[in-house]
Amino acid sequence: MAEPEYLTVPELAELLRIKERKVYDLASSGEVPCTRATGKLLFPARGVRAWLLKHSQGHVPKVPRPAVVLGSHDPLLDWAIRESRCGLASYFDGSTDGLARFNRREGVAAGLHLQDPEGREWNIPSVDRYSADQNAVLVRFATRARGLVLGQSITGITAMPDLRGRRVVPRQPDSGSDVLFRQLADRAGLALSDMVLTDIARTETEAVQAVARGEADATLGLHSVAQDFGLPFVPLIDERFDLLVNRRAWFETPMQRLMTFCQSEAMATRAERMGGYDLTGLGTVRWNA
Repeated sequence: MAEPEYLTVPELAELLRIKERKVYDLASSGEVPCTRATGKLLFPARGVRAWLLKHSQGHVPKVPRPAVVLGSHDPLLDWAIRESRCGLASYFDGSTDGLARFNRREGVAAGLHLQDPEGREWNIPSVDRYSADQNAVLVRFATRARGLVLGQSITGITAMPDLRGRRVVPRQPDSGSDVLFRQLADRAGLALSDMVLTDIARTETEAVQAVARGEADATLGLHSVAQDFGLPFVPLIDERFDLLVNRRAWFETPMQRLMTFCQSEAMATRAERMGGYDLTGLGTVRWNA
């Protein structure tokens, strides 16, 4: 008889020869991988085997993750971390960098906006491929309007092909913005060599600042940042920005304080004032390891 893909609470309790109450304790602490469906806790058999193997080999408990939010820079998230006084620090250097650092246990969460090559889904394929063993959840943060932010006096740019021969601010290699820019350029039949790429900008704000200073004609940026600088904006795509969060950290005070603040009227007001954000479903789970 084939092994079930998931174990129930009684089945795991019998396997471990412990009381069901202890199983619930293990689940709530994040000690053992689990998921919740139709109100019931389920435990992936593959994950349970890996967990047992670690303990059977005299596994030494891992050093706690530092209270740092990694990944892509988002101006609204950056503001919420500070305004909520949640105690979390931040290190934003791109989605791919954040995903790698999260897997190395260098933070408790990572902001991501990675679209699959076919342009059908955001973030889930990446975390399912690279972070399936991380005891993590992917939760909604926002849908963001992204497009071309233009210099104040720049005309003649209404779509990606119009960037040919123009000065464009690039983002750091393998960041979510860099990956998306390359995908959009490829779909438009635009090679990177067709543009004049300026110095790399490492945040959303830095990229738009360079355009505002006249150092470039355009960049692929956020509507909210373009509005801050009073620059023209050509919408191209609505992207999903999610948070990959360690399951244990999700229940701890810093992350709970941040997410509670994100549900507040102050957060909604700020998002509306900044423009280009849709916070529908903020905090709901999109993927569960």
